[in-house]
Amino acid sequence: MNTPTARQAPALPARPLIALTSLVVLAHVLLLQAAPLAWGPVPDPQTATPRPFLTRTLEIKPAPVVASAPAATPVRPRPVRRRAPVSQENRAPAPDLTTPPAIESIAPPVGDSAAPIDPTGPPPEVTAATTEPVAPTPAEAAPPPPGASTALTIPGSVRLKYAMTGRSKNMAYSAFAQLDWLQDGQTYDARMVVSALFLGSRSMTSSGRITADGLAPTRFLDKARSERAAHFQADQGKISFSANTPDAPWLRGAQDRLSVFLQLGSLLAGAPASYPVGASVSLYTAGPREADTWTFTVESEETLRLPAGEAATLKLTRKPQRDYDQTVEIWFAPAMDYLPVRSRITQQNGDFIDQQLRVVEKP
Repeated sequence: MNTPTARQAPALPARPLIALTSLVVLAHVLLLQAAPLAWGPVPDPQTATPRPFLTRTLEIKPAPVVASAPAATPVRPRPVRRRAPVSQENRAPAPDLTTPPAIESIAPPVGDSAAPIDPTGPPPEVTAATTEPVAPTPAEAAPPPPGASTALTIPGSVRLKYAMTGRSKNMAYSAFAQLDWLQDGQTYDARMVVSALFLGSRSMTSSGRITADGLAPTRFLDKARSERAAHFQADQGKISFSANTPDAPWLRGAQDRLSVFLQLGSLLAGAPASYPVGASVSLYTAGPREADTWTFTVESEETLRLPAGEAATLKLTRKPQRDYDQTVEIWFAPAMDYLPVRSRITQQNGDFIDQQLRVVEKP
């Protein structure tokens, strides 16, 4: 006897099945294109967005000085003295609470007639407060921080090109120099490149922060045949050098040999009346091997004929303090936010470099 078998579903044709599969794949592709991607590498904002350098000046005004009350002398506790019991009839009358009490002097000297002595009690004791001078409080002992009331005007980002002439080892030469000054209101980068035919090139780079004291370098790089650097480590209170020379102390307001000229101009622009002819300003300045204090004197107001044109300037000079020091002369232009438009560096043997502004460009 034949048993009934299960009824099988008819097979779908091959072409409709392929068409259905293609339709499903197409729908997934459309959905993926419409949906935002939630994975993959996140673009670096520094590479995606260029750094916004400022071409306008940045004014740093000193914080208002608030007169603080003089520090009170610390009050030492008076010794506790036992008094003999006083009978009720000998008690002093109750004080009048409607009248304010007189101000009591602090630690009166021994034997002061204003301090009554109880005849029934023991003789008064002499405490340390009456014999030892009171040490000044930290606020009294510490001088105000340098630069606390300094006004500065930081120049906007700019590119300055100079024509240079000089003499080295009895050979005259000419060269070109370019100063790129960039700042974004919080940080800055300065780079000076000097190139001369047959003499090669040399570059100095300074980078750091812009603070209430003006420029605060973090790294200074001097590169010619070799590369030497100075690192400003404010958190450790030192300036270290890659030339394996001893560390120098870090001081507030410290500069390097490139930033010092821009800091000088910022000081002059921030308070021109504070720097008349004859005034001087000292800045702690670090090079690639050591740090020293550079003192500049305001010498004169001069009108210069430069390759870039005529300019009214203010000349500052640093005289040599030691045998191997250089004489540094620098001219700042008030009409250009006191940017350096000319500088001349003279060695003890008579060799010199004289650079004069020829082009001003946007960075």
